[in-house]
Amino acid sequence: MSLDFLQDSVQYLKGVGPQRSSALAQSGIHTIHDLLSYYPRRYLDRTSVSRIRDLTAGSDPVTVIGTVVSTAIIPGKRNKRFEITIEDDPGRRMKCVWFQGVAWVSRSLELGHKLAVHGKPAKYGGGLSFSHPEFDRLDEDGSKLDTGRIIALYPGSALLEQSGFTSRSFRKIIYALIKERGEELRETLPASVVESLGLMDGRVARRAIHFPKSQEELDGARDRLKFEELFFFQMMLAIKRVGHTKIPGVVMPSNGTLEQHFLEHVLPFRLTNDQQKSLSEIRADMARGVQMNRLLQGDVGSGKTVVAALSALVAIDAGYQVAFMAPTEILAEQHFRSLSVLFKPLGIELNLLTGSTTAAQRKPILSGLKTGSVKIVVGTHAIIQDKVEIHRLGLSVIDEQHRFGVLQRAVLSEKGDRPHVLLMTATPIPRSLALTLYGDIDVSVIRELPPGRQPIKTKMVREKEREGIYKRMREVVASGQQCYIVFPLVEESEKLDLRDAISGHEQIKSTFPNVRVELVHGRMKSVEKEAVMARFVSGESAILVSTTVIEVGVDVPNATFMLIEHAERFGLSQLHQLRGRIGRGKHASTCILMAEYRQSEESRRRLNAMESTTDGFKISEFDMELRGAGDFFGTRQSGLPTFRIANLITDFHILDQARGAAFKLTEQDPNLTKPEHSEMKHYFQLFFERKGLRLSRIG
Repeated sequence: MSLDFLQDSVQYLKGVGPQRSSALAQSGIHTIHDLLSYYPRRYLDRTSVSRIRDLTAGSDPVTVIGTVVSTAIIPGKRNKRFEITIEDDPGRRMKCVWFQGVAWVSRSLELGHKLAVHGKPAKYGGGLSFSHPEFDRLDEDGSKLDTGRIIALYPGSALLEQSGFTSRSFRKIIYALIKERGEELRETLPASVVESLGLMDGRVARRAIHFPKSQEELDGARDRLKFEELFFFQMMLAIKRVGHTKIPGVVMPSNGTLEQHFLEHVLPFRLTNDQQKSLSEIRADMARGVQMNRLLQGDVGSGKTVVAALSALVAIDAGYQVAFMAPTEILAEQHFRSLSVLFKPLGIELNLLTGSTTAAQRKPILSGLKTGSVKIVVGTHAIIQDKVEIHRLGLSVIDEQHRFGVLQRAVLSEKGDRPHVLLMTATPIPRSLALTLYGDIDVSVIRELPPGRQPIKTKMVREKEREGIYKRMREVVASGQQCYIVFPLVEESEKLDLRDAISGHEQIKSTFPNVRVELVHGRMKSVEKEAVMARFVSGESAILVSTTVIEVGVDVPNATFMLIEHAERFGLSQLHQLRGRIGRGKHASTCILMAEYRQSEESRRRLNAMESTTDGFKISEFDMELRGAGDFFGTRQSGLPTFRIANLITDFHILDQARGAAFKLTEQDPNLTKPEHSEMKHYFQLFFERKGLRLSRIG
């Protein structure tokens, strides 16, 4: 028998049909496999049914089975309510009351209906009642699915409800499917994996997730299906990784003249242990004759740029060119300034190529890239335009890589003859997310901060404390240090009552009349932003009013104070990135989070986390807990799959197991040609490999 039946359309199942199948399609249910993978959102334990005579007010929730003996819509001063009376033994009755959804419930329940009602008993008019209980109608063919067992409750939607799809109807359809075709299901994991990890049989798990016989069986089914989902995704990454290790790359031996001179005579400090380890990993990759595909991950200020610069020198020493790509002009310009300072003593000239580069400026740069005379180009996506030809591109460095699309990164990697690829991010990524997003590439992590970095004190304050904050800012400016003030908006919004950068700039100028206050935001022309930033870097201006345009890349060691207006409006990772603009010099720094008194619970938790730690990796774990893995980067990350049952936050131990098993298996059988892997390979190709092709990435 074949697993191909799992690809059959659900419209042919009993109780569905062509018209209702369109409603299922809106919820992503097209095939039998989709339906079996439409996992319950939660469960009700109805393994024990209580009698009305045994109920007491205030007890734990219970399930009662009874017949509807009366119904009534009761008018009220404000809203009407719907009441029914159910009876399980002669004379043993109780009420069920609904104050919301009255129209729908009243249409659903009639005299004589037999119901399973689940709720918490309470006193009501001399008797007992359930308020807004969950209920299922019972009949002869469905009672065994609805009562006396742990029953599944499925995700719903307005369209599903309009088409008659309730949890009860899902149970009936899936039960009939398993009864009729369950024997065609196959174990999709190798016996060696199932046995070594003590996993539940896959066929049993697919039944038990919908119709568990006990809580223990349900737990086993969940763990098995979570493992399977994570295993197949990790296997896809493992296969990609095996394929990638076969892609030839240029051989670049390390310890060349430029690299050695830079380390011995130019760099004014010693690399941290993490920097040295990361650089050693990159050197080894670039020397082994296989295309490097590595992510360099580190917190703000951890020294990733120096490691990238040394990697660039390895390529230049070997006679190749280097491209640095950043997602925004301001970050590209910052890299250009930083790298220019680092490389000037070596006599290496950098070129900046962005959308703002004029035609006259572009011409010699493009010519130099084509002939090979330009060794390093720094820029935005302008680097990957068709007209840009790079003679011997040996290394592509892509910063804040999650802001680029997969295709943009791929184009840069194809500019030369299989150049080495170094991705960088200043957004610390939780390990579970890194193993999922970047499981097919190598990762270097810099956790240590360079010696001499001062701690940042973070404090949340209210509007009433503003004058005290301004007093502290005057002291900071008087001492010769500088301040940032960050706003969430450029201009005043009619919809949001928020302080904005433009009006805030005017107000700050009047508050600090004796110092130079400047404004920078994303709508300004590049040349204007550059001029403002240059004056702030040089110390000409004391206070910089800004939007989140300074979130990454801006490096001003003399800036020691930051005031973030409406801090409750920012995401946690964004707040941490902003805070990373201070604390970069020899002075202690302070970050003030000005927040509204009224906040959501999530906002309060974000700000408390900011006060409690400056560790970016701890921040990232907490941020993922708050927002979920899919929205970790602010918008849904392209390349991150939507798992149906596994949770990257709570199921890390299962992810670790699945990754280990998948990579071990692909090492032993990279093409899955062994007979014992044939069923698994077929299932993988049907339901994971095709999706995986859409997830392939350069990095």
